[in-house]
Amino acid sequence: MKIGAVFPQTEIGAAPAGIRAYVEAIEAMGFDHLASYEHVLGAERRAGLNGPYGLEDQFHEVMVLFGYIAAITTRIELATEVLVLPQRQTALAAKQAAEIDILSGGRLRLGVGLGWNWVEYEALGADYRTRGRRVEEQVELMRRLWTEPEITFSGREHRITAAGLRPLPGRLIPIWLGTTADVGLRRAARIADGWQSEVGYGPEAEAKVESLRRYLDEEGRDASTFGIAAEVGPGDEGVREAQAWQRLGATHISVTTMGLGLATVDEHVASLIDFKRRWDASAR
Repeated sequence: MKIGAVFPQTEIGAAPAGIRAYVEAIEAMGFDHLASYEHVLGAERRAGLNGPYGLEDQFHEVMVLFGYIAAITTRIELATEVLVLPQRQTALAAKQAAEIDILSGGRLRLGVGLGWNWVEYEALGADYRTRGRRVEEQVELMRRLWTEPEITFSGREHRITAAGLRPLPGRLIPIWLGTTADVGLRRAARIADGWQSEVGYGPEAEAKVESLRRYLDEEGRDASTFGIAAEVGPGDEGVREAQAWQRLGATHISVTTMGLGLATVDEHVASLIDFKRRWDASAR
């Protein structure tokens, strides 16, 4: 099982030196991947908009961020957990993902999801109500754009006439789907390369993994080649949860230090160093 860290989007600040120090420390510690949440816009909380983030929460734009991180790292995988794909222009997102993958030497894992912030959709000119239908067509279209020099595509949401990306990434960038709903698990089993869990370990997670494996079987897919990613906190409790996820068949775990009251980059790094030490000790 691969062990990574969640980039502390809302707490790391805007200083490039702090971002660089954090990222270089994560890679030096031997973490396998760096995962990042994303939002383009924040909005004031109100009726019908009660997600975990508000107007005051900072988010670096994840595709630009990963372009920067690709240049200052050599090994660590870069994972969006998750990119709110249906609110973005598909061809542009495909182009950005291809560029990150090329410049990083094939280190992008594109986790995508539907999101909850309808204000963000509105501001970006996308239809919040059709986001589930749209993401399915987006995944199909992006894979064609990454592998075919020229495509013609006519769907419910997109039209491309004899056009293509240059340069091509040279591979199918893995697309994982973040979801908690049963319809999302069915969609992941049908179109994705992996599932990004949005629930903590426990009976609910066990039930969702069981459902996911059943849906994969119904789709005629091999569950042993399908990725499962989850998140845990630091410390001994995080190590125990990571071990439980591993027994459940998770392939990737990301350790998050956000929301713990850590005030500096050094404190986030120290918490991750402590987790890595505990995890490595548990594996001996």
